[in-house]
Amino acid sequence: MKYLASTYYFDFEHEIIQELIAEFQETSLTDKEKAVRLYKKVRDGWIYDPYTISLSKEKMRASFIANKSTGHCIEKSVVLIAGLRAMGIPSRLHLGKVKNHIAVERIVERIGTDELTPHGMVNVFLHGKWLKLSPAFNKELCEKFNVEPLEFDGENDSFLQKYNSSGSLFMEYLDDYGYFEDVPVDFIKENLRQHYSHLIQSQKGQTEFKL
Repeated sequence: MKYLASTYYFDFEHEIIQELIAEFQETSLTDKEKAVRLYKKVRDGWIYDPYTISLSKEKMRASFIANKSTGHCIEKSVVLIAGLRAMGIPSRLHLGKVKNHIAVERIVERIGTDELTPHGMVNVFLHGKWLKLSPAFNKELCEKFNVEPLEFDGENDSFLQKYNSSGSLFMEYLDDYGYFEDVPVDFIKENLRQHYSHLIQSQKGQTEFKL
């Protein structure tokens, strides 16, 4: 299956990705158990940074991102996919546009809108079906904004925190860009240009795009 392949971006043969999954390589673990444990490790092992994403192909590789302490939702998804594929579990990148309802003032002040795009998540194939999951929001961040961390049980979708713990609207998906076999860097760049042209222009020539 093509969603198992090592690619330029999902370079799971790299030693750092092999180290990432080493603890899950016990033969007694099922694919479901491996996926759940790796999901939590990626979710909480990298602090979510929605304001910075690399425009450099080299910096979008799983092996590069795995050396960081923070990650954009797409970057965290790339690491998770690389780890899943390394363990023989089919997975792919899924992109969309979301509307944020938490810390809206800060987001609007920085980027001029409460819409974040492209937002990355993961599709994983378990028990004969594709499941959606998002490793973006680490546990500490969720606690800060009074949101329950997204848990993944290996059997159901886990990609949308619609409400926070108080019942207020937290996030909603506005558009679905579909799934990708590899990281569509050109699509991501064009999407950013379309939605944040004023910021892109001000940072022209830089390899790190900051919202």
